[in-house]
Amino acid sequence: MPNTPIMDRLVRKTVERHLPWNVHIDLTYRCNERCIHCYLDHHDYGEMTTREVKSILDQLAEAGALFLTFSGGEIFLRQDLFELIGYARGLNFDVSLKTNALLIDRSRARKLRELDIRKIQISIYSADAAIHDAITKVPGSLERSLRAIQFLLAEGLQVKLACPLMKQNLAAFREVQSLAVDLGVPYMLDLTITPMMDGRDGVLALRSSATELLQVLQDQNLNSLACTPPEAEPEGGAVFATGSATSSGIESGAYDDIPCSAGHNSCYISPYGDVSPCVQMPKPAGNLRRQRFEEIWYGSSEMNRVRAVRESQLPLCSSCSIRNYCERCPGLAQMEGGDLVGAYERACELAEMNARLAGIENPISALHLRNSKETAAHQVMPRRDLIQVSL
Repeated sequence: MPNTPIMDRLVRKTVERHLPWNVHIDLTYRCNERCIHCYLDHHDYGEMTTREVKSILDQLAEAGALFLTFSGGEIFLRQDLFELIGYARGLNFDVSLKTNALLIDRSRARKLRELDIRKIQISIYSADAAIHDAITKVPGSLERSLRAIQFLLAEGLQVKLACPLMKQNLAAFREVQSLAVDLGVPYMLDLTITPMMDGRDGVLALRSSATELLQVLQDQNLNSLACTPPEAEPEGGAVFATGSATSSGIESGAYDDIPCSAGHNSCYISPYGDVSPCVQMPKPAGNLRRQRFEEIWYGSSEMNRVRAVRESQLPLCSSCSIRNYCERCPGLAQMEGGDLVGAYERACELAEMNARLAGIENPISALHLRNSKETAAHQVMPRRDLIQVSL
């Protein structure tokens, strides 16, 4: 969505007043794929009913929400999906979907067009079926997703390809670019492989190292941060989606001193009614089966804790000499580094690579600078057990 002066003013108002205009709802964690990098537990522990979801939509409308994303798991496993979309559209929500599209046929594509869905984001891991299907663990999944995309495009719907990059498909990113160009749709490369929502981090072994990502990071069509000379201020950020999962994609100066939109004008709701500032901040601020949305949004200590964070006050990162080349995520800082306002290794590695590609000699993050000083200090400390005293 383009940023215009009017839209920028709207964004500023939502941030200033803490209006929850972007809401991401996972309707289910169940899925018909078993992607090797997925952070979800696909069991159903008691999803919200149709009535419960509709009640939440009513509450969101009353609170001033506008942009709504239905995601999962796989949303088309919900038998009431079209009923819920229709109800949301009746409340004048701008509705987008995230799906693997395996269950979209011509008839369902037509229904989505009749409901005036704004955007459907579909994950494509490679243009090579062997690579894509090995990641989803579903034979024929690439062919089925691509067929669904043709149905959607034939109905005039906006489709966006999302390609999370990992060791298994890193070499395929240019083919995904070419596929998007051939289809005439936008695409997004995503470097974010996150720990499981329960904290298990085994999936992080799938991440490509910063060195392995060099071929992507140095592409100026993909990564503006790495192609900005040190005397210039990066504008617009990188193409990679590493921030809030609920962002509407609208850039604004309203976010200048806050880490992202999470808790300011966006939030996440799980299939069980848990509300958190973002899907990458899985600690619940409250639950909609026990509380009303506005009570959680305005009154919870967790939401206010996240809301209070300012970039200029981050204990370590605010003093970092290469901060402009970093895409630090507060949720990942919490999940990977254990500190919402702290630094974490992955962000620092990528920031140093971006800065190096932009022409900065020997860039070093504040985290690595601190660690090197601590190591040096430890090495020069005298070993008391080796000091001999002569009488």
